[in-house]
Amino acid sequence: MLLQISPSLRHVTVLPGKGLKEFIKVKVASRRLSYRMLFYSLLFFTFLLRFVFVLTAVDNIDGENKCSSIGCLGKKLRPKILGRSLESNVPEVIYKILDQPLGKNELEQRTDIPQTLEEFMVLIKEGGYDAKTFAIKLREMVTLMEQRTREAKIQEYLYRHVASSSIPKQLHCLGLKLANEHTNNAAARLQLPSAELVPALVDNNYFHYVLASDNVLAASVVAKSLVRNSLRPQKVVLHVITDRKTYYPMQAWFSLHPLSPAIIEVKALHHFDWFTKGKVPVLEAMEKDQNVRSQFRGGSSAIVANTTEKPRAIAAKLQALSPKYNSVMNHIRIHLPELFSSLSKVVFLDDDIVVQTDLSPLWDIDMNGKVNGAVETCSGEDKYVMSKRLKSYLNFSHPLISQNFDPNECAWAYGMNIFDLDAWRKTNISSTYHYWVEQNIRSDLSLWQLGTLPPGLIAFHGHVHTIDPFWHMLGLGYQESTSFADAKGAGVIHFNGRAKPWLDIAFPHLRPLWTKYIDFSDYFIKSCHIKAL
Repeated sequence: MLLQISPSLRHVTVLPGKGLKEFIKVKVASRRLSYRMLFYSLLFFTFLLRFVFVLTAVDNIDGENKCSSIGCLGKKLRPKILGRSLESNVPEVIYKILDQPLGKNELEQRTDIPQTLEEFMVLIKEGGYDAKTFAIKLREMVTLMEQRTREAKIQEYLYRHVASSSIPKQLHCLGLKLANEHTNNAAARLQLPSAELVPALVDNNYFHYVLASDNVLAASVVAKSLVRNSLRPQKVVLHVITDRKTYYPMQAWFSLHPLSPAIIEVKALHHFDWFTKGKVPVLEAMEKDQNVRSQFRGGSSAIVANTTEKPRAIAAKLQALSPKYNSVMNHIRIHLPELFSSLSKVVFLDDDIVVQTDLSPLWDIDMNGKVNGAVETCSGEDKYVMSKRLKSYLNFSHPLISQNFDPNECAWAYGMNIFDLDAWRKTNISSTYHYWVEQNIRSDLSLWQLGTLPPGLIAFHGHVHTIDPFWHMLGLGYQESTSFADAKGAGVIHFNGRAKPWLDIAFPHLRPLWTKYIDFSDYFIKSCHIKAL
């Protein structure tokens, strides 16, 4: 476009293009045309041309399915101003081919499908294919890659499931050696605690902690980290609850590795009078739950063989088969008021936590009449650990759930909880817990799939007092992105998730926070080849 201005400023000529005879001549009526007016006129024409260009560009960026207000205007004006077509440059045949699904069997035993983008480009360039053949080859390659990616992801989830559910041979070795030591060594059969310290077990002037575990090594780390970081270890009483098979190894370990001046009690469930009297609801529910899972899930092989579900859904079902979700050690916390009938307040600790500070200030927290002091898990940005609400755990498509709870209500964390047992005894929390567990079993596990937290969220609904997140940092078994510095600065860290610190799949940069409480020169640790890898 050419712009000519006469020396007298009386004529302005706009030529559309070079070599064209047509032109536009604008006659200026007044001789008093100022340079300022001329400048503004030129600025206006420049802006108009740029505006038309922007309309066209925005329309192209928005695409066919998205249309901003400017883009839509550009789409209306573009054919009139620029004389361009709205038709897509992509041949319609490509869309038709790509829209046709491919079955898995159609690609089996095929050797002519490109394996990489580079192979695909070479094939297209050398073959001289038309648009239809191009689309067919592209669809085959992408479909094959999607199938292989899905299979690889499912295999990964299966291997993780096996790795996290199995007992490492080192831990199995430790249990056997300690059981043998209990049989042959009187020092490994000491009464825990000694007779003169027994009154402290029911004295509410002490700080009482409860740990339920069938993992000797994990329990030893929790106990050692708790006592070592306590400012008043002489006031610490740790009640270790275990099952029948682990009782002798657990007693042997704490007999041979005392944590004085702290007081350690080791008891098996069958040692509690309450547990041996009549029917225990949690045991009945566990038995029914196990039967339902074995029929409803079909085992890991049946889960992995499913070709229609997404990998994440398969991973959730595999996780539901984990033994810990049907372990009495996991469910027993709901019976703390009955197990410790003389105590007013306890702090419950999971065996995959590490204590990194003095926990005695927890006893000074005013619970405001609530039963459960816990960290909320709805304030974080990550989607796996600290951004959980009730809808993350409960199935709100089921009317029994949707009619009784708010999906956006905050969830809270199990693993380090303050329980006011006196306040608990005034509620129906335990019976509510068992009622909902039974409802879930009757509905073929359709209310929730995993663990004790979902029924706990229901049972403690309205009875939770929120505590500072410093006291409980979650996700060290889920998220490799958790930094060492952040984890080190928390009061209690929790390796919830598959990557337990005693497994080979633990995150290497976080594992030292756990292994620092293990003496690798200890005879039992060395003889079972437990190493700080």
